[in-house]
Amino acid sequence: QVLLVESGGGLVQAGGSLRLSCVASGITFSKFPAGWLRPAPGKGRELVAVISSSGSDIEYRDFVKGRFTISRDNAKSTMYLQMNNLKTEDTAGYYCAADHYMVVVTSTLNLEYWGQGTQVTGSS
Repeated sequence: QVLLVESGGGLVQAGGSLRLSCVASGITFSKFPAGWLRPAPGKGRELVAVISSSGSDIEYRDFVKGRFTISRDNAKSTMYLQMNNLKTEDTAGYYCAADHYMVVVTSTLNLEYWGQGTQVTGSS
């Protein structure tokens, strides 16, 4: 059974920071590109950050560049999202996902593996 389990969400004041984690089991995580996604108004969920299987290639949506940092530790089958300078508009459920191919503009409709999400709420 493949599981992706997110943690680290919470309530934080605007300008604050959170670190999300995603632990994978049931797959050889190091073989999969992975990413973090959240709902986008009128678009369903969209990827906001993607990292290659080795961690050498990273992409971000423009609206999180400079604020969010994606990383992974394949030895721990874990991916992270460091969220700094959070804004109220970052409030959302954040989900991690993995698939055989993923770039930041990949449609999220048919991603092969994803978790249940963790809620991030930025307060003003």
